[in-house]
Parts: sequence; C-alpha cells; structure tokens
Amino acid sequence: MELGHVTYFGPPLEQDGVVLAALPRDLIVLLEQINGFILSEGGLHVRGVCSAPPWHSLRSVLFGEQALHHLYPILLPTDIPFAQDCVADQFMLRERLVWKLQSETGDLIPLELTLSAFLEAAESNPFEFLGMQPLLRYQREGGSLQPGQVLSVYPPFCTVEAANGVSLRAVPVGQAISFLAEFARSISSIGDGEKFEVKIVP
Repeated sequence: MELGHVTYFGPPLEQDGVVLAALPRDLIVLLEQINGFILSEGGLHVRGVCSAPPWHSLRSVLFGEQALHHLYPILLPTDIPFAQDCVADQFMLRERLVWKLQSETGDLIPLELTLSAFLEAAESNPFEFLGMQPLLRYQREGGSLQPGQVLSVYPPFCTVEAANGVSLRAVPVGQAISFLAEFARSISSIGDGEKFEVKIVP
C-alpha cells in the first residue's frame, strides 16, 4: 500500500526464518515492501524483521528479554506485537485482526480491523485514530521524538491526577515498556477509586 508521512524507514528485511514463520502473510508482504517504518515523527512505529536496531526488531518483542507476552499476562505467545504508538501502547495481530494493548493498565481492546484497514485508518486520520495529542503537544513545546523513543507520561493517563495535567518527556522505548509493564502489574489488584503511590527512584 502507499504510505505518506513516513519519517523513518527500517533496514533491509533479514531472512530470519523463526520470526518469519510466526508472522501472518499480510504482514510479511508489507515488510517485504518496507521493513517497518515510523509515521508522523513518532505517531506510529511499525516494527521490522531485523537484528538491529534492537528497538525496531520484531524478534526482540516476540522472543527476546522484552517479549511482550512475558511482560503482560493477557497476551499469548502467538500474538504479534507489530506496532506501537507515541506513548508505547501496543498494537497486536491476533488471528489476523488488530488489537490494542493499553500499556498502562494491561487492557487488551479489539479494534476489529485487518492489518490493511488499520494502516489505512492510521494514514488517513492519524491525529484521532492514533491518539497523537500528547505528541503534538510535546512538539509544540519544542520537543521531538527520535527513532527509538516514545513519550513517558507522568502521572499516568489512567490516574485521576492526570486530569490536572501531565508532564511529557522522550525516553528509550525499551525503558518505557519495562516501566509500563511493571506499572500495569502493580495496579492489577487495585480496585476503581483505590489510592496508590508511585515512588520515583533515581
């Protein structure tokens, strides 16, 4: 498919038989044309089949130390975390349909879209469909996301305190995923309206 607003192109596709065997055919066809990319300066990052850079690698989130199905119990080993948005919410392919993992809470939401329909929606209306408001605010304040970075949001959007405003900063995606997965685990036993404390350790 034709894509505009591409601000990063992945390296050439590697013939990684283990990873390719795990991917559905429509994703392989896409990655054979363009081996992952970033849209709109960080609005959407689609991963590729490569060993480097590690933040772009599907192998890393499928089988590596940060395999997402190890970090989030709701995910299956067969789920394919093919993409993420500017705040590290993850997009998964499960039985050829796209699901969204809310990384702060660990909730998995069916989007009921095929891969091609998902990409068409992301291309045609990225601001609304991808929830790019935090990124646009960050850019208006003079910031920019480099490839391999996402936005860290504090306090997390799922908290009541976030209604009073949040701070945004660019962090490496691996760091963000580790924090968000631990945060989701920590709040999984907390009921609606219950209080908890987040301690930032230098």
